[in-house]
Amino acid sequence: MAEQVATNVHWHEGEITPEMRAENMGQRGATLWLTGLSASGKSTIAVELERMLLANGKHAYRLDGDNIRMGLNKNLGFSAEDRTENIRRIGEVTKLFADSGMISIASFISPYRVDRDHAREIHVESKIPYFEVYVECPLEEAEKRDPKGLYKKARAGEIKGFTGIDDPYEEPESAEIVLKTHEMTIQESAQALYKLLEDNGII
Repeated sequence: MAEQVATNVHWHEGEITPEMRAENMGQRGATLWLTGLSASGKSTIAVELERMLLANGKHAYRLDGDNIRMGLNKNLGFSAEDRTENIRRIGEVTKLFADSGMISIASFISPYRVDRDHAREIHVESKIPYFEVYVECPLEEAEKRDPKGLYKKARAGEIKGFTGIDDPYEEPESAEIVLKTHEMTIQESAQALYKLLEDNGII
């Protein structure tokens, strides 16, 4: 966990409550955290869910692993330390989005359980709904898909520390929902998440 370095800083409370935001937006803020192997379908499901939510008059924003590394986290690589910092930052960003009343959809490999648990903890501490979504896909199926050619490069030794090949992926132990994308369509997966939000009173 990152240490507080800045001194003489103080939290400035506002006057807007979560209840006021919910009434204003017609929904509650929440974070859906999609985790899974590369090519498991996380980003594609997130795109479809975001489309469905906006089509139904809801407010959502999608944060994608590659997109974030082109801006906010462009100074981070793929070492264990950098992966932890990557997820720490995104945990804080998704919390802010959700606190604003948005439905925050994060799609990140996020291979280490402790980092995902930290993202959950900071939401729980702020009383913000958080749903871990395990986008489950067998490694052999993900390799068959390989839309970016990353598994092929990893197998050839061109990429070091690639999750699932020479770096571990720690499966979630208490995800709110598991999407088996080798058995479900993208639409079925997105619909399952939409229903999860409905069932929990988010939308």
